[in-house]
Amino acid sequence: MSNYKQEISSKICYTELVYSRINKKLNLELSKNKIEVLISTILSETDESDFQKKGKNIYVTNNDRNIRLTINSYTNRLITADKLIRKTMGR
Repeated sequence: MSNYKQEISSKICYTELVYSRINKKLNLELSKNKIEVLISTILSETDESDFQKKGKNIYVTNNDRNIRLTINSYTNRLITADKLIRKTMGR
């Protein structure tokens, strides 16, 4: 099994488009630098077992922050961040 966490944490990169996409999808208004700090924090807080490779992407799921990151496994480029929908125990 690859150590996706270590590789992504050291090589993650961003496009200009992804900054606005993250602000929009997470309903934030952060600067580029603050987005990079947020992503770095999410990566460091997330357990290696929550880094899942599917096809060409790696999905990093952080349930504590309710966020899933999508990262291209070939380029280590952040593609997007999504809020997770919490499933509640209903009747």
